[in-house]
Amino acid sequence: MTMQWTMVVDLQRCVGCDACTVACKQEHDLPVGLTWNPVLTVGPVGSFPELSACYFPKQCMHCDNAPCIEACPTGAMVKSEDGLVLINNSDCNGCSLCVDACPYDAVSVNSITGLAEKCTFCSHRINMGLQPACVLSCVGKAMFFGDANDTSSQVYKLLKKQEHRTFRL
Repeated sequence: MTMQWTMVVDLQRCVGCDACTVACKQEHDLPVGLTWNPVLTVGPVGSFPELSACYFPKQCMHCDNAPCIEACPTGAMVKSEDGLVLINNSDCNGCSLCVDACPYDAVSVNSITGLAEKCTFCSHRINMGLQPACVLSCVGKAMFFGDANDTSSQVYKLLKKQEHRTFRL
């Protein structure tokens, strides 16, 4: 069975601290105003004093049938053998059709380079056997990364766990 890199986020553990966003910006030297994984806040829910909020780290979902790949006229957007949706910068013309096609608003054009950019799950790090920067920085230990097809991996087990609040994007 082929490898399928996957991110699992436990929304009950996410505290909305944005450490993952900061780690990503630092790891990839992103310019001001550009982030590949913003943390969305949903809420507050309820009434005082029982208010609550939910936080959702939102990065590229590395879709099985990625609309951004279909939309890219130059073939710069590609799907790797291990399931990552990546951008070949030398083929990108900055047309932003991939930005418009992404249903998760996970692709953006860098204002400095003029090229499309997105979360790569830190492919340069995982190729060296390391975890993505966002996972390592997660204060709430809410982010899990691994091979969804490896029955011994933590993400495989989390995906198979049947809980009432489990869903897959």
